[in-house]
Amino acid sequence: MEQALEEVRTRIAHAARIARRDPGEVTLIAVSKTHPAEAIARLIAAGQRVFGENRVQETAEKWPALRAAHPDVELHLVGQLQSNKADEAVALFDCIHSVDRPSLVTALGKAMAKAGRRVPCFVQVNIGAEEQKGGCAIADLPALLEQARAADLPVIGLMCVPPAGIEAAPFFALLDKLARDHGLAGRSMGMSDDFETAVMLGATHIRVGSALFGARG
Repeated sequence: MEQALEEVRTRIAHAARIARRDPGEVTLIAVSKTHPAEAIARLIAAGQRVFGENRVQETAEKWPALRAAHPDVELHLVGQLQSNKADEAVALFDCIHSVDRPSLVTALGKAMAKAGRRVPCFVQVNIGAEEQKGGCAIADLPALLEQARAADLPVIGLMCVPPAGIEAAPFFALLDKLARDHGLAGRSMGMSDDFETAVMLGATHIRVGSALFGARG
């Protein structure tokens, strides 16, 4: 696992150099969903400090002891979030990547105000217009961003999951353009199979699971 982390970091740096970017501009999120605390602890020991989880309940069960032992670790929610879990998400996570609808904006705004904690957020865009995926439609993005700002959500960028089985580059390029058009610095895009392409097209956060942990537990 330590070797896998070093290899992923090397690949990020290589892709960044090709794009004439500083590798330090890219945050590697180790997606630890379904993997046990022991595996996560190994990556922490190897120097990884930013992790991603998909589900509030799994995070609440798995992470308190890890965070107590390693208070410098950052935890990102990279999966879909139900509005009724907003309070828990604000308490558990340091960043939320899946803001995608008005009801969730409202719930998160209230949860952050109640907690006195402003958690940075990405707005998830349904970049391939796939009915089965989360994310707001591209046409709805301006209105959702306006609502998020009105709710005092600290929106730092956009996130996407391109359609499977086809070339991801056009979708990453589109997300990059949308982020630029809306004055947002963050681009959460790229996973184990395509993170190098994402880095070359402007990703600031990549979400890598299997390339670090192997097959899901």
